[in-house]
Amino acid sequence: MPFSDPSRLAAEASQPLVLQLWEALQPLKSVIRFMASGAHPDDEMSAMLVAMALKDGINLSYACANRGEGGQNDIGTETGADLGALRTAEMERAANRLAMRLYWLSVRPDDSIIDFGFSKSGDETLQKWGRTRTLKRFVDIIRSEKPDILCPTFLDVPGQHGHHRAMTELAHVVMTEAANPDFADSGLPVWQVKKLYLPAWSGAGTAYDDDVPPPPATLTISARGFDPISGWSYERIGQQSRMFHKTQGMGRWIPAGSERNFLLHLAQTHVAGPDDCVMAGLPHTLMDLSRFTKDPIFAGHLKQAETEISATIAAFPDMATVVEAASSAYLHVSQALSHCPDAAKTDCLHRLVAKQRQLARVIALASGINIHVRSDEDWVRPGDQLTLTHEIRPPMNGIDFSYQLDLPHGWSVDKSQDQKYTISLSEEAAITDPYRCFHDPDEPIAPAMIVTLSGHGITSKTRHKLEIPPVVLPACSAHLAPVNHVVNLANSDRTLEIELSELHPSDATPSLQMPDGWLLERHAKGFKIQLPEQLSEGLYTLPLSLDGNEAMTIIPIAYDHIAPTARAYPACIQVRVLTAELGSQSDDRLIGYIGGGNDRVGEWMAAIGANVENVDAKALQDPAALARYDCLLVGIFAMRFHPTLSQSMDKIHDWVNQGGTLITLYHRPWDNWNPDQFPPHKLEIGQPSLRWRVTDETAIVTHLEPQHGLLNQPNPIGAEDWQGWHKERGLYFAKHWDESYTPLLSMADPEEDALQGAFLVAPIGKGQHIHTSLILHHQMEKLVPGAFRLMANMVAWRG
Repeated sequence: MPFSDPSRLAAEASQPLVLQLWEALQPLKSVIRFMASGAHPDDEMSAMLVAMALKDGINLSYACANRGEGGQNDIGTETGADLGALRTAEMERAANRLAMRLYWLSVRPDDSIIDFGFSKSGDETLQKWGRTRTLKRFVDIIRSEKPDILCPTFLDVPGQHGHHRAMTELAHVVMTEAANPDFADSGLPVWQVKKLYLPAWSGAGTAYDDDVPPPPATLTISARGFDPISGWSYERIGQQSRMFHKTQGMGRWIPAGSERNFLLHLAQTHVAGPDDCVMAGLPHTLMDLSRFTKDPIFAGHLKQAETEISATIAAFPDMATVVEAASSAYLHVSQALSHCPDAAKTDCLHRLVAKQRQLARVIALASGINIHVRSDEDWVRPGDQLTLTHEIRPPMNGIDFSYQLDLPHGWSVDKSQDQKYTISLSEEAAITDPYRCFHDPDEPIAPAMIVTLSGHGITSKTRHKLEIPPVVLPACSAHLAPVNHVVNLANSDRTLEIELSELHPSDATPSLQMPDGWLLERHAKGFKIQLPEQLSEGLYTLPLSLDGNEAMTIIPIAYDHIAPTARAYPACIQVRVLTAELGSQSDDRLIGYIGGGNDRVGEWMAAIGANVENVDAKALQDPAALARYDCLLVGIFAMRFHPTLSQSMDKIHDWVNQGGTLITLYHRPWDNWNPDQFPPHKLEIGQPSLRWRVTDETAIVTHLEPQHGLLNQPNPIGAEDWQGWHKERGLYFAKHWDESYTPLLSMADPEEDALQGAFLVAPIGKGQHIHTSLILHHQMEKLVPGAFRLMANMVAWRG
């Protein structure tokens, strides 16, 4: 819902006018445009970018390959394209703090340029992304943004993520092709990036393990200082941006004195002279643009504009003087724009337009005008109405103002009165795109309020976003739950119950398309599907229609740290039919699931017929309560995110020794996984993670102990169980383990040594501990049969 008054007050308190104005003044210093590039959300080097922007006024942008769809989610259960939509919104909030424009190479959820999971090779990455398409998108972004400098975040070296390597490889290529008039795949005017820098630091750490040292540093970006007005270090401001990447657990306190400088290596240049600073050889100020022409009128306006910009910055915090000087600078920039000679337009027009917008923002802030526009609805559909309420505090005396709504196509104002607009959405109103391919913090897309200020001889305009922009949902939709089903032929149950809710239109008649022999029954809560007794294994898709029209499923995504967003896709039910035996005593065997909120393994095990219940915090501390369970199943990351698990391990160890089976799914080293204390016997997770994972989902899996019960009882695990896997085999494999553990599997990525830490089992007193780093939770979500059969063996096995 719209902001509450306390949340609105908190948002206002976090951005005092004097700080907003100070930060808006800094870009006036420079006309240089710096583009960082990376593969995923959060690849940007935030502190380095803050230092360049606030110290030197450098204009920032970031080209990102994908939306991080294949990553992990520290705050919820969104995965795949849903996670991509969430991370898109996070990235926009992070960029707002840096005043940085964003471009994505991927433009839709089914784009080839996705985060398909971890890769160790740039070549593999570009094969999956499509080298031609990826380069075209990158060239288009360069030609649109016109950066002077390009700087990828990571190196193209063995031991680095293949997605990072691909983007760094293409950074070299795009330097040539963006300036190549014969490049056939782009219709935009050519642009020559003047410098290509590479990081002169290693990307090795907990995740990566660069095989070769970084290139020698050719210059240093000094980022150890602090902003004189806020008192915050550049590192801290960078973390204020990174904290919006909550799905990745970002945002940390940087103690005073531990700030860094950043070393860069000049890999390619098209300017002359020594490269003693990042601005060297480039037009830095407006006056420097006169180098592109000898036109005296153009140069005169640039000189006057530069003089007034200096006066504008010097006048801070005298608001009236800032407005007067900035207005004069705006006038001369506008005159320079209109007098720009043809020979200088390619190099100058985009810089002058940017300077106009920067000055307009300074004028608006210093004038004191204050505007809030909010919607009474977060979620709307074509055909709906909503109300926009606006509050405006007028600017200082001597400044005239007006304002008007900028509405998307298909939106219209029905009436306006008492600071309220009644807005109607026609059937042509487009649904909100969760995969927006461009974001400019200072130029919010419609719906927005355009404010016009007139005074001191100029008229300037600024755009103002809504507090929470409403999300437009599809006109025809319904919610099905659950959407993915598994039918276990080892059980007698052939009935599926599906809840149907949130029909729109509410009076539409819903129907699911059934395979031959399947019976569909409509009831008050949804559908009942009766599958035939004789049923073939396989994956079945059942589309939903409303009044014969294709229905959409809507995934609303709303968290406190982002603007609401949503993803819509065709509504359907998927049913995986498989055989996964649970053993002769499955009805009597009770499995306790301990989750951290990041997987649904307990639900999936119940779906194939296992007797599963969630273990509450009280039971973890009660030996008698634990004694009820034959098996405890610990979900991914639970040691970090479950509120009481880490304090209960001594009780669980006692329970295992008395005969219980403890199953732990993969954890990261930083998930409170103490190798000497959490597992019953020592078991160390390997890092950097790149060395302890198998990213090839088709990698051959060797059974080291082919006769072991876990690979045979009650389901014989064969080659077919390793087929159809999605994304990768596993990650965070065990590195070292106590001799009591037996590794059962061996696997490797191409041209790498085999890893044996994916599936381990050890006798513990009268019980046993099974640890797996296979991403079984993800395979179950993707309805991969082998994952269910492996999990069935783990919960059924008695050692």
